[in-house]
Amino acid sequence: MGKKGSSEQRDGGKRREESPRPDDDRKCRACRFPLLVALLQLLLGVAVTVVAFLMLAISPSLLARETPHWAGIILCLVAIVGFILYCVTYHPNERSTLQFIVKLLYFTLCVIGLVISTLVVAFAGYHHAQTSSLSCLPTAEACECTLDPRDPIARTFTYEGVDDCQDITETLSLYFLLQIVLNLAQAFVCAVAVFIMWKHRYQVFYCGLQIGSFQQWNKV
Repeated sequence: MGKKGSSEQRDGGKRREESPRPDDDRKCRACRFPLLVALLQLLLGVAVTVVAFLMLAISPSLLARETPHWAGIILCLVAIVGFILYCVTYHPNERSTLQFIVKLLYFTLCVIGLVISTLVVAFAGYHHAQTSSLSCLPTAEACECTLDPRDPIARTFTYEGVDDCQDITETLSLYFLLQIVLNLAQAFVCAVAVFIMWKHRYQVFYCGLQIGSFQQWNKV
């Protein structure tokens, strides 16, 4: 009986020292990450793309940096990679090559999405301040705008295909403000995804390993 009781105590100690089972970690991971993050990225990417094409419908003279549909398309691709990562079978310590490749790709794309969203916010902020201070006059199938109408050598902005100049000074300015808000949210979501993946990779320590090492030090 004594030997049996001591063996049961050793087995119980080993069970306490063991790391959490992968199934529990997988369930927690499936509930929180990356499904929700990828879904937010997809919704924000679609919203940015739709607003950009609405801006382009005002005037075909707008430049690519003024209509950042490319940023929304890139975030949609990032979200698709996130959904693929969610569907990949989870293994502890990244023992699957496919899992490692998809996680690395998703991490890299999230970093790129963060940088792109920040650039779009900078461009949209500059153009919002510029269009809010424009003075526009309608011409034949166009709208000519200047920052200072009293300056004869001031730079002139010509927006073709515009019938009403209020589309430039009011509607386009509102779209720029909307792009700032959407891309700020987009940058925040990408930053959260990068932080979660970094924390999951470098800040996870199993209690069993710590207890086992502590007992070894005590024996020495």
